[in-house]
Amino acid sequence: MNIKKTMVIAFLIIATIVLGVAIFMRTPRFGKHPSGARLALIEQSPNYENGQFKNLTPTPMLAEGVNYWTVLKEFLFSGTPKEPQHIPTKKTDLKSLNPSENVTVWMGHSSYFMQLDGKKILVDPVMSGNASPVSFTTKAYKGSDVYTTDDIPEIDYLFITHDHWDHLDYKTILELKPKIKTVICGLGVGAHFEHWGFEPSIIKEGDWYESVPLAEGFVAHITPTRHFSGRGFKRNQTLWASFAFFTPSSKIFIGGDGGYDEHFANIGEKYGPFDVAILENGQYDSKWKYIHMIPNEPIQASADLKAKALLPVHSGKFTLANHDWDEPLTKITSGSNSNLRIITPMIGEQVNLNDTTQLYTQWWKDVK
Repeated sequence: MNIKKTMVIAFLIIATIVLGVAIFMRTPRFGKHPSGARLALIEQSPNYENGQFKNLTPTPMLAEGVNYWTVLKEFLFSGTPKEPQHIPTKKTDLKSLNPSENVTVWMGHSSYFMQLDGKKILVDPVMSGNASPVSFTTKAYKGSDVYTTDDIPEIDYLFITHDHWDHLDYKTILELKPKIKTVICGLGVGAHFEHWGFEPSIIKEGDWYESVPLAEGFVAHITPTRHFSGRGFKRNQTLWASFAFFTPSSKIFIGGDGGYDEHFANIGEKYGPFDVAILENGQYDSKWKYIHMIPNEPIQASADLKAKALLPVHSGKFTLANHDWDEPLTKITSGSNSNLRIITPMIGEQVNLNDTTQLYTQWWKDVK
């Protein structure tokens, strides 16, 4: 085979791959970037600059002295982090809860259900078995997908902290669509939901430090995180967020993803104290310490927020970093802050938010 023919074949193969990727990335699962009136509103945000959202303080993706080759090399050649053979669970029947009970049920990673003062809330649900645009990567640990969308009752408030695949799952959202009454999210995220057929009237999106009035006695304050967004190659077209969620009887901090910074103290001063802070604890690495909290920082963030209790999430279901699957729970419970109650339920276990005496086993210690 001559060189010219070889080059033509190589060009055709590359062109076919590029075309295939381009077609794949135009499928509905990737959502849609903000445009029109939504984009015009975004461009007025003080948190939007040069065509993208920005953090409150400079936030490099990687720490000083680290480059993407370093990360790739470690991913390819370092030891494989320990994963569980099977995750134990307790499955609470969400449809038969007593309406007067204030509870939360962790579903693994950053997905959780809450019932507060009669309202049903869902945060970042991912129930499709994986956390990526393709089903054969970033698969859930065996046993961790105890809940399906059929188990979910009608949802008064769906909170989406940002549009990464491990927080905004296309298949899950489509299946839940008939059950969702209101979507609450950061600026721009509503473009995905409208693209997926949701009525614009039920989508409540806003900027950091804006408030979303809900039913009487309920309000969602949209608050900052230190992170980034994006479902494809173009990042930061939608706003990543946390939420100070007030109900008639409680104040819950919904943390989302993000590195430690002074915004926690600012939120604590403005909206605290909180009954419970739900904060990321997992998928961390010193190489990307500015966009995910490393061990012990969730405890400091809880103190900044003036939280009485901490529910650590962002672990227990997917491997997205190089630490062992159980390391986040082991480290968060070995802290010495006696003033902070740390809530560590099994996936599916009912947490009674008004019961400060409820105990939790260190269930991960017996998992092989």
